[in-house]
Amino acid sequence: MANTKTNIDQILREGEKHLSRRDPFLRSVIRRAGPCGLRPHRGYYEILVRAIISQQLSGKAAETIINRFRAVYGPNGFPKPEQILATPDTTLRATGMSNGKVAFVKDLATKLEDGSLKLNRLSRMNDDDIIEMLTDVKGIGVWTAHMFLMFSLFRMDVLPVGDLGIRNAFHRHYGFTSAPTAVQMEAIAEENKWRPYRSIASWYLWRALEDETLKKK
Repeated sequence: MANTKTNIDQILREGEKHLSRRDPFLRSVIRRAGPCGLRPHRGYYEILVRAIISQQLSGKAAETIINRFRAVYGPNGFPKPEQILATPDTTLRATGMSNGKVAFVKDLATKLEDGSLKLNRLSRMNDDDIIEMLTDVKGIGVWTAHMFLMFSLFRMDVLPVGDLGIRNAFHRHYGFTSAPTAVQMEAIAEENKWRPYRSIASWYLWRALEDETLKKK
C-alpha cells in the first residue's frame, strides 16, 4: 500500500489516465469530477465499529448513536475491545444500538481479543483473504468489506457489485434496461479494461450519479 502522499497521488493519476484511455464514459466523468478522492485511512478497529453501528442508518442518525456510544466510555478516546466486552448489553442498547448491532460489535471485540482477527496483518493480505476474514465477523458483509478495502486499505482493484449506487450507475450509463447482475457488471469492467483500477472506476461512477448533467442522459 502506498504510504506517502506522493505515492498515493501518483497511483491515482496513473489510474485516471488508464481509465480515460479505455472507457469513453469514464473519461467524461473524470474530466468533470477532477482528481480521484480515494485515500487510505488507518484506525481500522474504530472504522469497523463505526461501520457496524452505521448500517442501514442515515449519516446523522449513525453519528448520533456513535457519539452516545463513545460517551459511555468518557473522554479517553475510543473504547478498547476489552472495554466493550465488559459493558452490559443494556448500556449499549441505551445508546440507540439494536440488539443485533450490540451482538455484532461484541463479536468484533471478541475476535480481536482472542486473536482470530488480526488487523495488523491486513495490509499484507490479499483482497480475497481480507474479505474472508472480515466477513467472519457477525454483522460485516461483503459490501462492508469492499468499502473497507477501498477507503481504509487503499486497494485499487475493488468492484463493489453489491453497492446500490454502483448498480444504478451501470444501469444508467452502460445500456442496461434493468438493474444489472454482478456478473454483468464484472463483464463491463473487463470489456472496458478497468483492471487494475476498478476502485477508481467505482469512485467515478459514484460521482456520475451526483452529476446533474449526466443524470439527464
